[in-house]
Amino acid sequence: MTQTFPPENPEAPTTPSATAPDIRAPGARAFGQAGPGAVPAALRRRVPRYADLAPLMQFKKPEFSRAARLRRASTIWDLRDIAKRRTPQAPFDYTDGAAEAEITLRRARQAFLDIEFRPGILRDVSSIDLSTEILGGPSRLPVGIAPTGFTRMMQSEGEYAGSRAAEAAGIPYTLSTMGTASIEDVATAAPAGRNWFQLYLWTDRDRSLELIQRAATAGNDTLMVTVDTAVAGARLRDVRNGMTIPPALTLKTVLDASYRPAWWFNFLTHEPLTFASLSRYTGTVADLINSMFDPTLTFADLDWLRETWKGKLVVKGIQTVEDARKVVGHGADGIVLSNHGGRQLDRAPIPFHLLPEVSAALKADRSDAAIILDTGIMSGADIIAALALGADFTLIGRAYLYGLMAGGRAGVDRALQILEKDMQRTMALLGVSRIADLTPDHVRILKG
Repeated sequence: MTQTFPPENPEAPTTPSATAPDIRAPGARAFGQAGPGAVPAALRRRVPRYADLAPLMQFKKPEFSRAARLRRASTIWDLRDIAKRRTPQAPFDYTDGAAEAEITLRRARQAFLDIEFRPGILRDVSSIDLSTEILGGPSRLPVGIAPTGFTRMMQSEGEYAGSRAAEAAGIPYTLSTMGTASIEDVATAAPAGRNWFQLYLWTDRDRSLELIQRAATAGNDTLMVTVDTAVAGARLRDVRNGMTIPPALTLKTVLDASYRPAWWFNFLTHEPLTFASLSRYTGTVADLINSMFDPTLTFADLDWLRETWKGKLVVKGIQTVEDARKVVGHGADGIVLSNHGGRQLDRAPIPFHLLPEVSAALKADRSDAAIILDTGIMSGADIIAALALGADFTLIGRAYLYGLMAGGRAGVDRALQILEKDMQRTMALLGVSRIADLTPDHVRILKG
């Protein structure tokens, strides 16, 4: 049978067969001959030599250490995956979950995805400077650690890991009223760190005043009062998990623990979990919030705080332009645009969407109050987008807690390293070398 090969086929025979006609154009060279159109030597098939294969057959020894596991994490989402495998369901869900149908949290994360960066070209970005100043002090990065409650429940190193990692990174660390390490212990653990204290105003003003005085004595330069917890949000994952403080040993938790022995070993062999800034409490998270926090708070209470606290005062939980203006008018040095990570009111405003309006309003008022943003941040690119649209600073909660659950202090370090690398790369690709050079022109919010 006669067989014909297309001229471009590298599998074609190098010489014409006895039955196949020579279809070469006049003057064309046979396959393998030098000249225009000939197949390069590098593309001719040959039997591989051992010397060529040896470098490709070096098998890397598997690594199962915590350090190796964390090194393999390239994103905050990778750390979340590790955290989920290593942490019992109840504490993981307490961190990962939000209120009701969790619509707010999904929208907050989606908001950062629904943008378009607008890079500039031919700029010198050989050196990227991520340092900034916030509330009268320096920060090596434009992000700090947000206040998170029950942190030693997520991983036994808890606030000690977070504060020390922040100290090493040169960024602020915020201790929560609901923290599981005391104000004094955090100050001792991170003596060179910039420590802030987050306050929930209680019905018992004397106890609030005691905490304020302790924070000042311990060297905290900023008080962050949270104002979006008149009552507890409906955090349904916690309800379904039977979440209590401290965690209760039920058949479900025992079975769950069998898959995470390291977490339970750490939990059972360290000091019992308590609220280090409060007295001992046993019960559900929602019951604690509803019994302790004051639903009668007004702007008059903010005035009392302003008179009482001599350092920087920040109000966290701002969700409208009007309230941003009001709290600044009542003496706040800064605001945190936040819906409590979606953990209070579901379908609440999204801080990232609110940011341009608040920034424009405070500029119109000639205010120099700091605008800080949290909720939904899962990458350094998210942080850069927030700064471009008017934020002076950002805070991370879940993002660092995923690192904590994934590997203690080393995991928090890794989370901050990931975010820093993200920020450096994003800045360079935008053609910007300093935070101060970011403008709204670098980001466009896409319309649905």
